[in-house]
This record gives sequence, structure tokens and C-alpha cells, in this order.
Amino acid sequence: MPCWYDGPLASFDTETTGIDVERDRVVSAALVVQETPRATPRTTHWLIDPGVAIPEAATAVHGLTGDHLARHGRWPAPALEEIARSLAAQVPAGRPLVVMNAPFDLTLLDRELKRHRAASLDTYLGAHPLCVLDPRVLDKHFDRYRKGRRTLTDLCAHYEVELTGAHEAAADALAALRVVRALARRFAARLDGLQPAELHTRQAIWHAAQARGLQEWFSRSGTPEAVDPHWPLRPGLTTAA
Repeated sequence: MPCWYDGPLASFDTETTGIDVERDRVVSAALVVQETPRATPRTTHWLIDPGVAIPEAATAVHGLTGDHLARHGRWPAPALEEIARSLAAQVPAGRPLVVMNAPFDLTLLDRELKRHRAASLDTYLGAHPLCVLDPRVLDKHFDRYRKGRRTLTDLCAHYEVELTGAHEAAADALAALRVVRALARRFAARLDGLQPAELHTRQAIWHAAQARGLQEWFSRSGTPEAVDPHWPLRPGLTTAA
């Protein structure tokens, strides 16, 4: 039987107005589907006019300006609904969903759905909850003592995955998908036959432990930042702006 990492995978990524999952907005998103490692990926891309100013710092990262989004972007509500339905379709189709740093992208999407559709991401998933593979969590677990950063660019370099056009949603989604395939092959013996659904459950535990370790390091270094242990989705606040 072929290994899951040689079979169908989907991958999701967003570009946003900032890094605050409660307040920032999605400006572009992409879903990449690949049935086998050698198959041509199929990409669905969304460009969204969020209706708010785009900070210069965000434009410096992804290159999207308010003027460009006003001319070419879609209204948020229908685009976000399409995104949610597209993600929800992956589990019944037998495709685990790769999301690099899942608590960021999935939480921000959830808050956007609540803002524009008055519905959570779980509402769209229904009886088919996502099966998520997060290369950041997997890499930290299987190669925990490696020094250095673990951004998508760093992981691509480490696992010899080409990344062309970083910080463009489709390019990042495809690169993350390929990192998961490469990582799983490298650590196949340690995966010990674990299937994506089992890995999803374990990643929640691994991420919580990783968060505790980072929080302890912050505390020792006097950094006031709080690290959220929830994965792949952070619990909602009472209200979202």
C-alpha cells in the first residue's frame, strides 16, 4: 500500500493585513491540491478587498496594495464562504490539509467567517473536521534539537524544496505541501505507520508541549509575550473586531 505522503494532499495558505488573528483580514488565499508527488498541482486562488487600509508593513511582505485589491479583489463574504467550503470538501475527498503554522491561518479564517458570514469555520466543516498536517509542528517534533529558525523559507532550504515567490499564497501553499512530503520521507521510520488522522491528534499534543517550552524560554529571558498552546485553531474571544 502506498504511504500517505505519496498520495493525495491539499494545502492552504493566506496573506493578510497583519499578524493579529482577532483583528487582521485576509487579502489573498490559495488552496493547492496534488494527488501524487509527480502530479501537476491544481490551484484555486482568491484575491479579497478587505475594506480596510492595508498597512505598508503588510504590503512590504506580500506586495498587495489597497489600490490593487480595490480594483481586482472580491467582496469578503462570498470569497470567504468559497474558501470555507473548499476546505471542508478536502476531508471527504480523502485529502489531509497541509497548513504551515495552522493556528494562524485557520484562526484568522475562522474570525473572518464570523465577521462576514456570522458562522465559524466549524459550521462549514460539519461532520468532517479537518485533518491538518502542520510542517512547523512536525519539524519541531521530529528534529527538535536542530538550531535555527523554522519559517517556511528555512524549512524549504532544510528539506531541499524549491520556493519561488515566497509570501504569495499559492507559492507558499505548494512549498508547504512539498515540505510535508519531504519531511515524512526523511522520518518515515519514526512515523511508524502513523496515518494523518493520528498525526493530527498527536500534533495538538506536540504543539502544546512546544508552546510550553517556548513560554518558559520567554519567561527566563524576560519577554512578556504569551504563547497560545491551542492547535490547529485558537479558541474564540467573546467578540471579534
